[in-house]
Amino acid sequence: MKLLIDENLPKKLKLDFPEHQIFTVSDMGWNSKKNGELLKLMLDQKFEVLLTFDRNLEYQQNFVKYPIAVFVLNAQDNTYITLKPLVPVIQQHLNEELKHGPTEISA
Repeated sequence: MKLLIDENLPKKLKLDFPEHQIFTVSDMGWNSKKNGELLKLMLDQKFEVLLTFDRNLEYQQNFVKYPIAVFVLNAQDNTYITLKPLVPVIQQHLNEELKHGPTEISA
């Protein structure tokens, strides 16, 4: 599965998903792209999931237009040490049928 880590998350998260094709926004050269443009680029490049810390994304985008699964990580902060416990929950969602649009991931 092809995953994208948003620029508001630590790049180190890539190491926790070795069985997937995983890229950061920076890897793709997409820094500072607005959410709509980012989602369009993701579709063009055949990404299936966006991992983000942006809780407002679900209110800003029309996910009928962008059929991508978006995992919104819900934690006290966006440091790797805080987000690491969410990895098994993310992996569980990746093993299920993906739902288009935002899914909140919390411990």
